Amino acid sequence: MGYIDRLLSRNERVVFVTRRHWLTLLPTLLGDAVLTLLALGAVVLLFRSDWKILAILPLVLAALPLIHLLVRLLNWWNLQYLVTNRRVMEVRGVINKRVSDSSLEKVNDVVMRQSILGRMLGYGDVEIITGSDVGVNLFRRIARPVRLKTEMLNQKESLGELDAFEGRSKRVLVTEAPQAGDIPELIAELDELRQKGLISDEEFEEKRRKLLDHI
Repeated sequence: MGYIDRLLSRNERVVFVTRRHWLTLLPTLLGDAVLTLLALGAVVLLFRSDWKILAILPLVLAALPLIHLLVRLLNWWNLQYLVTNRRVMEVRGVINKRVSDSSLEKVNDVVMRQSILGRMLGYGDVEIITGSDVGVNLFRRIARPVRLKTEMLNQKESLGELDAFEGRSKRVLVTEAPQAGDIPELIAELDELRQKGLISDEEFEEKRRKLLDHI
């Protein structure tokens, strides 16, 4: 079981994962490449001179930009933005992990900003507006921001469907003599929720049994 799987609650599943756009790595990549080439150039010059023994110094220095690039790549890979069927999460850190999340129920609005270049290359900023200041708020220069926004809104809508079902189900269950069509309609709606992945098979059977017992 991976680290992300251990963060998920019962019947929670990941529907979308993205990271910061690869363009955010470009300055580091170019800078480290230039430094490495300069160091290797110094190695070549020293080998051709009478100071060959000193060539080991720039050779060691040439490894430093590569190490720096490797660290940046690891940090980039381990900074993930996730949408589950219940919340939106930011997970960062290679060894020491930091997790921030916001429940989809508390999301009031999702604002996406893309420049012309961002639209061409597929990156942008996504701001999540919730009812509190705690939780995930801003994702900068992420890849596939449109997909992130649509997945969040779709999952939030699905949560609303589940809440609406729970409300109707409770009203029927507290009624001593429900109407003849209420129970079959609720079971059909319950099956739709299962097919969408909003409830598990076990939850479906449990809720279905309660409804059938009330006939």
